[in-house]
Amino acid sequence: MIEISKVSKAYGDAIVVRDVSLQLPRRGVTSIIGPNGAGKSTLLSMISRLLPMSAGTVTVDGLDVTQTPSDILARRLSILRQDNRVSSRLTVRDLVEFGRCPYSKGRLTTEDRAHAARAIGYLDLEPLADRFLDQLSGGQRQRAYVAMVLCQDTDYVLFDEPLNNLDMKHAVGMMKLLRRAADDLGKTIVLVLHDINFASCYSDYLVAMRDGAVVHHGTPAEIMTGPVIRAVYDMDVEIQDVRGHRISNYYL
Repeated sequence: MIEISKVSKAYGDAIVVRDVSLQLPRRGVTSIIGPNGAGKSTLLSMISRLLPMSAGTVTVDGLDVTQTPSDILARRLSILRQDNRVSSRLTVRDLVEFGRCPYSKGRLTTEDRAHAARAIGYLDLEPLADRFLDQLSGGQRQRAYVAMVLCQDTDYVLFDEPLNNLDMKHAVGMMKLLRRAADDLGKTIVLVLHDINFASCYSDYLVAMRDGAVVHHGTPAEIMTGPVIRAVYDMDVEIQDVRGHRISNYYL
């Protein structure tokens, strides 16, 4: 379980995340939603230790992320950031094998290569495995990065805006893939998402933020209601049921 206790982040007098305390459930998909500037990505970055906290603590299965050695934490938790571009000219296979660095320390073993092959297969990337990243479409490249973090083989996988720059078809495919990874592989997947329709349809748990604070959290059925969405986004909504899931048609 990821446990967040009284976490804050400030830049001078500007408080970006304000006194957040929360337990993120183990396994399944949790999405952090909210308007621009709500503090979603900042909170995710502090959970993953990419960004220092101004106050508070975060633990992953009881391990304090600020105190745990990097190699140990990297075997428990992985993250795919928004700015996931690499400057080197790498093949898909090269990129995916980077996910084994916490284990191999740069010297890949037979087991490491087997992990990479499984991740490539799971993402249906075998035909592209020896192509360079700059030869791929945006959707293919995003799948390669997802394969890299799955190859790291952590119980907890964090994604910051994984649907950025994806069209509707590829966004749906990505959400189905992450849902399948949670179900098939027993992963705990935590996403920052802007699209509340995707969040409600594919998530088990939602965390809604506004102005740096968590204002609501619960199941999609609990969160996807007119009053809650209005409180989070300050706009009128119309809630509909689609395939047993609650989604919103929202109007600015």
